[in-house]
Amino acid sequence: MIAVLGECVADGFTTRSPGAIGHPTPEPGPSGQGPSEPGSGGEELALQVLPGGGPANTAVALARLGTPARFLGRVSGDVFGEMFRRRLAASGVDLSACVEAAEPSTLSVAALDPGGRAAYTFYAGGTADWQWTPAELGPDRLGTANCLHTGSIALVKEPGRAAVEEFARKAAARATVSVDPNVRPSLAGRADYPVSRWCEWADILKLSDDDLEFLLPGVPLERACDTWHEAGARLIVVTRGAAGALVSLDGERAHVPAPEVNVVDTVGAGDSFTAGLLHGLDAEGLLGGRLDGLDLGTAVAAAELAVRVAALTCAVAGPNPPWATAL
Repeated sequence: MIAVLGECVADGFTTRSPGAIGHPTPEPGPSGQGPSEPGSGGEELALQVLPGGGPANTAVALARLGTPARFLGRVSGDVFGEMFRRRLAASGVDLSACVEAAEPSTLSVAALDPGGRAAYTFYAGGTADWQWTPAELGPDRLGTANCLHTGSIALVKEPGRAAVEEFARKAAARATVSVDPNVRPSLAGRADYPVSRWCEWADILKLSDDDLEFLLPGVPLERACDTWHEAGARLIVVTRGAAGALVSLDGERAHVPAPEVNVVDTVGAGDSFTAGLLHGLDAEGLLGGRLDGLDLGTAVAAAELAVRVAALTCAVAGPNPPWATAL
């Protein structure tokens, strides 16, 4: 079993409503002071809200691929929290380690560029995902998992970041640990991502080329990998969109091409990649320690599976990773 620790986020995607600019304006109401339908006739946006959040997406993708997945999240009791639970459970994710949180869910609003890449605005003040306490992250929360994956906003946002990091550090004593920084510049600054410190206890570091440019601007990809290998991470994988991925194992490197796909959007693609990578390593019996026995060829094979899973996610709308049968 792979445990995934982190957030659920309600991802809102904007569409113009029928009352938006460009549609006929209703007749004035009886008072003569405005339209008879409140809110009509002006500039309006409708939100289509989908269940998301990087760690939750990864847990869903793992379970759909056939790897038992346990989600460790603080899930609200509001309408979005119920949506998260339904999606996770329907995908086969174990929710027994979740905390029932009193705080509201986190909301993000995504704007898609012509290439399907999303830019997010987060509404995260006082929300459930970041409120972890040490008491909520005892060793029993990990269960029988042989791997812990974490990262994203839960690992960088106060007040829970210290508790999450300490939990991951302790988990490394008996499980493989994977980290995806999943950088969110609108919520955290560069200093909030102490990647070299995380590499002291993380075996796998997965990040995107955008993450890399934010964290180490202007630093060549290979030099960045060497920096984090020296800090302790054995396997580093950098996703590069349509250019595929770079796999670096203890400094030995290979490039993995991405399959061609008709992109609807790229939402959740990186999270699906992580799931495919961990699923491939787990299938080889390599999780549960310090990646003993992993060679570059096996790491590349896992990354080749991961780019296929990510490509299939790009071919549909929203963070909707494929089931194993789609492969």
